[in-house]
Amino acid sequence: MKNPITISSFRVPSLFVITLLGSCMVVTPQLTKDFYSSTCSDVLKVVRREVQNAIKAETRMAASLLRLHFHDCFVNGCDGSVLLDGSDSEKLAIPNRNSARGFEVVDAIKSAVESSCSGVVSCADILAIAARDSVLLSGGNGWSVLLGRRDGLVANQTGANSALPAPTDTLDAIATKFAAVDLNLTDVVLLSGAHTIGSARCASFSDRLSDFNDTGAPDSTMDANLVTQLQSACPTTGDGNNTAPLDVNSIDLFDNHYFQNLLVGKGLLHSDQILFSGDEPAVSTTKSLVQFYSSNAGLFLDHFTASMIKMGNKSPLTGSAGEIRKNCRVVNS
Repeated sequence: MKNPITISSFRVPSLFVITLLGSCMVVTPQLTKDFYSSTCSDVLKVVRREVQNAIKAETRMAASLLRLHFHDCFVNGCDGSVLLDGSDSEKLAIPNRNSARGFEVVDAIKSAVESSCSGVVSCADILAIAARDSVLLSGGNGWSVLLGRRDGLVANQTGANSALPAPTDTLDAIATKFAAVDLNLTDVVLLSGAHTIGSARCASFSDRLSDFNDTGAPDSTMDANLVTQLQSACPTTGDGNNTAPLDVNSIDLFDNHYFQNLLVGKGLLHSDQILFSGDEPAVSTTKSLVQFYSSNAGLFLDHFTASMIKMGNKSPLTGSAGEIRKNCRVVNS
C-alpha cells in the first residue's frame, strides 16, 4: 500500500486510518454504556465473576466465549440467536457443529444475572460483555461495551451456513462475508487476531497436512516442522476432534504473536495463513497489515478493540423489538 501516514511515531497503512475513522463514526444511538445503570447496576460485576470462574476452570473458554459473540453478530446481527436450541438452531450449522462451545457457561452467567435482576439483561448483551471480559482476562485490552441489545425470536441455521467464514474459505470469500456485516479487510485482519487464543479441531485444518488441494502433499505455506507436529497430533485414523493451539507458543495470552506466526508459516488454519501467504489481490493489503501488527503489539490491542466495538454494533434489536429471554436457549413462552 502507498502513502503510509505517521501516527504516534508509527507508520500506519493509510487504509487503517480510513477504517479507524469509519469505526469511530459508527454510532448506534440506542446502545449506551450505562444502559443498565438503574435497572441492573451490578451486571458487569456479575458477568465478570462468572467469566473469570469459567476461565479459571478451563483457560480455553476465553476463546470459546469470544467466538460465540463473533458468530452471533454475523447471523441476524448481535441478537443472541446463536444460543437458541431447536431444529433450526445455529448451533447445528456446519461452522458451529461440534465446535461452537461455552453454552453452559452462558447459562451460568444468565442464571447469576437473573438472580441479581430478573428479566432485565438480554442474552445478546451477556455475550458482548463476556467477549470483552474474555479478552481482558487473557491479557488484552478492555473496552466500554455498549449495551441495550434485545434478544431475537428466531435462529437462522441457513444464514449461519452461508454467512460465517470457514477455515477453508478463500480470502475473497472471507472479505465478502465480512463486507455483508459492514466490516472491511482491516477488520478481517484484526478480528482474525482473536486466534491469538484458543484451539481448533483437527478437522478444520487436516487438509493442510496431506493431499492439500489434491496435490498429494502438505500445504507448502505451512512450516515443515509444524506439519510434522500436527500430523502426529492429528492421525489420519482419528475422528478429527483432537485439537491444536491456534497460536503456537503463545496459546493463552492475548497478544500479537499470532501475526508473528504468520510471517514464518505457522498459521494453523488456511484462513489464517492466507492473510500473509495467499495469492489473491487482496493479500497485498492483508500482508501489509499482518507485518505491521506483528511488530506493534500495543496498536494491535487498541485497534482490535475498535473492530470489536464496530462488530458488536451490527444491527442490534432495541426498543420494543425482540425480547429479554429468561432462558438463553429458548424464546419466552
